[in-house]
Amino acid sequence: MLNPPTKPYSIPLHVRLNRVLLLGAFRVLARLLLRVKRVGWENIPGHGAYVIAYNHVSILEPPLLAAFWPKPPEAVAALDVFFRSWQAHLVKLYGALPVRRHEVDRRILSAMEAVLRAGKPLLIAPEGGRSHVPGLRRGWPGLVQVLDRLSSIPIMPVGLTGTSDAHLRDALHFKRPEVVIRVGKPFTLPPLPPKGAERRAARRHYIDFVMCRIAALLPPEYRGVYAECPEFAASQVPLR
Repeated sequence: MLNPPTKPYSIPLHVRLNRVLLLGAFRVLARLLLRVKRVGWENIPGHGAYVIAYNHVSILEPPLLAAFWPKPPEAVAALDVFFRSWQAHLVKLYGALPVRRHEVDRRILSAMEAVLRAGKPLLIAPEGGRSHVPGLRRGWPGLVQVLDRLSSIPIMPVGLTGTSDAHLRDALHFKRPEVVIRVGKPFTLPPLPPKGAERRAARRHYIDFVMCRIAALLPPEYRGVYAECPEFAASQVPLR
């Protein structure tokens, strides 16, 4: 069971209203410019806290997942996005949490923990940024650190195809490329070892395991550095 939150997480009314408008508008736009196919939707929990971990190729994935997910998730965005003209306006209106790329920010880790303790889904790209072209990069262990402080929070692996910069250009030219959102089965991570080299090694192993579960939902050309994951042999592989 989750421990009681030390600082309750709540979503301001104006943010909730912003999300209704933003996500509604994006769903209409996505249906006009894309052919969105959803696979594995039955794997999504009906309630409670969980992490949505996805591959991040372009700017399309976060709004697509937020707009089509059954319940709008809380989300994190790289700090530099909050200074990028129109993108900054969108992430601020949505109420995303700013995070420094590939850094351990205790304040943001605590904010992410508060989201999960409040029983809300959290959207995060473990790669820490866009790749622009298909091909997974190494995952960031910060996600593992957040989950280590909680008990049995499920991770929902999600693999998206058809969202590269090239596909985005096709969409803007009204060619309606197909985007496939594949949702895998939820899984949990065991607690990390208490300290030292064993803990650091386990963090890397656990995040690689998460990335392998995302890679298992993607075609070979999207798997990148996780092309040789053993998880492709079975849908449920225990951590070793």
